[in-house]
Amino acid sequence: MDERLNYLTIDQLNQIPWLVHGFGLAGFILSDLEKDVRLNSFQPVEMSQQHSAKVFFLEDKPGHKLSGDGLVTATPDLLLLIKTADCLPLFLVDTEHQAVAAVHCGWRGTYQKISVKAFELMQQKLGSRAQNILAALGPCIEQSCYEVGGDVYEMFSQAGFPLSSIFLTARKHDKFYLDLRAANFWLLTAVLSIPEKNIFQINLCTFCRGELLSYRRERVKSQRLINFIGIKNLA
Repeated sequence: MDERLNYLTIDQLNQIPWLVHGFGLAGFILSDLEKDVRLNSFQPVEMSQQHSAKVFFLEDKPGHKLSGDGLVTATPDLLLLIKTADCLPLFLVDTEHQAVAAVHCGWRGTYQKISVKAFELMQQKLGSRAQNILAALGPCIEQSCYEVGGDVYEMFSQAGFPLSSIFLTARKHDKFYLDLRAANFWLLTAVLSIPEKNIFQINLCTFCRGELLSYRRERVKSQRLINFIGIKNLA
């Protein structure tokens, strides 16, 4: 893991010559993209995030802000943005077709299997294959800090998740601790068959770490971590 300016990167992804990516720290804002020489040639694409399972395939920059939680592209110079403040930012990289996806994985998107939908869109549009996908999981709220209700537990149960692997029972009645990271790791490996060796993680808790932002800690709706991925134009 490497820290550059005000965002974190993953060493294995840094080795890909056509790729840029980063998981933003607190204080890294949209206008900072223009100040970074690695990023200022890109066109940023941000969504109105809805905690949905809606994923878009982009061939160029949209003329308006899309409402959804996932973006896929094989077009250079587009910078796909995901904003988080406890939810999991997840990137998919197709090394065969030089394509990328950026996915916002809150508990709602996760139980609706948005990461699976993002890969399926890559598969449909580009012919992506699981063995050629790299996945990167950024900072998010860790299980011990993420208490949810029995309704959330039941939704994941009905969606077929392995409950014993992603939930711990809390002391309070009808409360559970959810592991967002483990839930999405299961989707990537058990459902999509992406090799475990292709999955990289930054295991930092947004709630515990002051250099990150947490909605549950601060209750500030306007502040979000900026996470980004894009394809360089090497022509």
